[in-house]
Amino acid sequence: MELQEIIKEKDRLFIGEEVPKEYLTDPYIEKIPDVYAVALPTRHEEVVELVKFAKEKQLTIIARGAGTGVAGAQVPIHGQELIIDVKLMNRILGLDEETFTLTVEPGVLVGDIHQYVESLGYFYPPDPASKHSSIGGNVATNAGGIRAVKYGVTRDYVREMTVVLPSGEEMTLGSLNIKSSSGYDLLDLFIGSEGTLGITTEIKLRLLPLPEMEQTMLISFEDVFKATEGALAILASGANPSEIELFEKEAVYYAEEHLGYPLQSQLGEAYLLVALDGNNELELKARINTIINDIEPLSLEILSFTDSDEARKAKLIRDNILIGLMEFTQYEMLDEVVPINKFAELIHYTKGLQEKHGLRVLNFGHSGDGNVHTILMRGDLTDEEWQTRRKALLDDLYIKVKELGGLPSAEHGIGTVKKPYLEEMTDDVNLQYMRKIKEIFDPENRLNPGKLF
Repeated sequence: MELQEIIKEKDRLFIGEEVPKEYLTDPYIEKIPDVYAVALPTRHEEVVELVKFAKEKQLTIIARGAGTGVAGAQVPIHGQELIIDVKLMNRILGLDEETFTLTVEPGVLVGDIHQYVESLGYFYPPDPASKHSSIGGNVATNAGGIRAVKYGVTRDYVREMTVVLPSGEEMTLGSLNIKSSSGYDLLDLFIGSEGTLGITTEIKLRLLPLPEMEQTMLISFEDVFKATEGALAILASGANPSEIELFEKEAVYYAEEHLGYPLQSQLGEAYLLVALDGNNELELKARINTIINDIEPLSLEILSFTDSDEARKAKLIRDNILIGLMEFTQYEMLDEVVPINKFAELIHYTKGLQEKHGLRVLNFGHSGDGNVHTILMRGDLTDEEWQTRRKALLDDLYIKVKELGGLPSAEHGIGTVKKPYLEEMTDDVNLQYMRKIKEIFDPENRLNPGKLF
């Protein structure tokens, strides 16, 4: 069987030189080799046939969703891969109100999931910054987002998945049962595996009732170190916020320039954007007052938005930091995570690295769960200066992250970009058993080879 017999429409199959450039470029990978073909299935059965074709031809496979990944997991690195792009498998298949689950295909965008379920009074909490990322990609990286401090990450909301193995075999992982003490949890194994064990074709997501109200607070601080103290104080307050986002004033500047309006507070050098949700107005106000009382001695200004439009504008500032920064300089965004009691120490350390290596460093991120998005800014450095200083800074940073009990990636994945640091920060015995697991599911190493480890 040939590819044209599996994917009959010409606009869903690109072979050799027909492959669009979007599949052969990536800001994080310097050189991408040519691929064998790109196929865009629309059905589970087509994925199975494509995988069997690749096995017969001994082709390596890369599964791709929306292409928003920032660690290189979806990028070909060896040459002559078959890319299976599932973005056309983008149907919401049904909402089961009895089991509180939503069944979707892997190409559905997370923003579309939010819009769909919220219109029906339901809530899917994982909320990565890229609303244009696909749910399949979110599952592949165990994406988190701004609400992880209260609600957890993607892993906590996947009930069941259908996957296609490199052999062409099909598996259903997990179930709609709320509890299970019935053997190894293969579902958990596949979540976060970055497309190295199988290709997901259907996902059943757990939903919650939509909170009836939300209140947003913007708190300004003298500097980023005071802001990290503030984040810990909020966590200790018992107010149970759904979001605690930290960003520096310089980072805000780039978003302001891009959006064309200022953040509502201009005091200080760092900010926390805090959100609380719930179903009882009096109880919500009490939680807000708790935060105000605990945070006032540390802060310069506390704004509490009763206007939802003002809250939306503040959140848009946060969401557009990277887009704004892109208009000024080349940068690299990191995704390190440490235990929450080490968050302030890590922020302090990154500022020391800025002085040591002569490379501008900005921080923003999910201060409620210890996840820092450190940004390295190139400025006017030459290629050689940028690569040399960047490498030296990263080496120092990840040594410190390991020392603090942290990990190289909280939600973006390892891909190829962070692979050396995962290997340095992970015990040999752990890596050995990861490789053994990979070998069991993919003995010929044909599914996204060269990623993770």
